[in-house]
Amino acid sequence: MKSASLLSERLRSHRLTAPAASVTDAAAHMLAVQSQDFTAGRWALAARTRREPTLHLVDRAFDRGELVRAWTMRGTLHIIPARDLRWVLSVTGDRQRQQAAGRRRDLGIDRTMVDAAVAAVVPRLSDGGLTRAEMFEVFSGIGIDPSGQRGIHLLSELTLDGLICQGPVVTRERVSREQRFVLVEQHIREHAAPDDPLAELFVRYVDGHGPAGVADFAWWSGLTLGRSREARDRAAGRVVEIEEGLFVSGARPRRSPSVADVLALGAFDEYYISYADRTAVCAPEHLALVGPGKNGMVRATIIADGRVIGCWTHASASLGSAPELFVADADDEAVRSALARFTRFLDG
Repeated sequence: MKSASLLSERLRSHRLTAPAASVTDAAAHMLAVQSQDFTAGRWALAARTRREPTLHLVDRAFDRGELVRAWTMRGTLHIIPARDLRWVLSVTGDRQRQQAAGRRRDLGIDRTMVDAAVAAVVPRLSDGGLTRAEMFEVFSGIGIDPSGQRGIHLLSELTLDGLICQGPVVTRERVSREQRFVLVEQHIREHAAPDDPLAELFVRYVDGHGPAGVADFAWWSGLTLGRSREARDRAAGRVVEIEEGLFVSGARPRRSPSVADVLALGAFDEYYISYADRTAVCAPEHLALVGPGKNGMVRATIIADGRVIGCWTHASASLGSAPELFVADADDEAVRSALARFTRFLDG
C-alpha cells in the first residue's frame, strides 16, 4: 500500500481526521488507549473528538463510570470503556500473568499474599474507593511492603482478577493525575459480552488502528503471534483485507473537511505506539528521538500529513515554549495552533 494512502487511512481510523461525536464515542472506537501518562491518555481521547472537549469533560466520563483505567494488555495501563473491561481481560489476562510471572515471583507475590490483600482492601473500597497511596497503606497495614514495585504488581494482579479498576478522578489540583481504585462490581453497571471475545479484540483493533496486520495486533494486544493469527482467522468476514496481510474496518468513519493537517499528539499516543513497525509514520532516523528510549518513555509528537515532524512536552506547551522540530519546512503557525488546542484542553 502506498505510504500516502496508508497514512490517510490510519488518520481516519484513529479518528484524527474523522473525529467522534463525544469522548465516550472516541473511547469506544479506539477500545483502549495507552495511558500510563494519565494526562496524555485523556488528551488522546480529546484529540479524537469534535468541538474541543476539555480535560474536565473527559474526567466527568470517569466519574460517571463510563470510562476506567486498567492494565488491559502488555502489563500497561490503558483507558477503556468500562463496559468492555471484563471481556478484554478475559482475552489478555492470562498472557499478562505469564509475562509478569517471573517478576512477581521475585517480589514474593503468591496466591496467599493476593488473598490477604483482597481481604484487606475490599471492605475499604466500598465507600468511594482509595487512591494508590491509600491502597499501599492498607497493604503495609497487613505486613505487605509495597515498595520495589510490589504494590504496583499487586494492584495489577487484583485488576486482572476482575476485582478493581481505576475510576473517579481525584480533583486536588488543576490537572489531576490521580484516580481512585474502586470495586468493579460496584462501579461498572454494564458489561458487554461479545460472542467471540478473541475475534472481537482483533476487529476492534482494526477498527481503531487499520490498516494493520497480525504482527501489529500481536504487538498491541501482547498476545502471541499464534494466538493473534487465530484471532484474525476467527474475525474473517468482519474486517476487510485490502492487500495481503493488511486489514481495515468494513465501516470506516467519514473524514471531516475541517480537521487541521498538523496535530499535536500526546506521549505514548496510539497513532505511533500501537504498531510493530513505526517507520510508516516516523522516519527511521527519528525513531530514537521519539522513543521508546532507555527510560521506556515515548515522547509527545507533532504530526503533519500523518508523519512525525517533531516532539513536544505537555509542560512546554502550557508555557508556550517551542517544540523540537525535525524538519526545516514545518508550518510554524500550524504547529502553534496544534499546541494551542492542547492548552485549551487543559485550561477549559
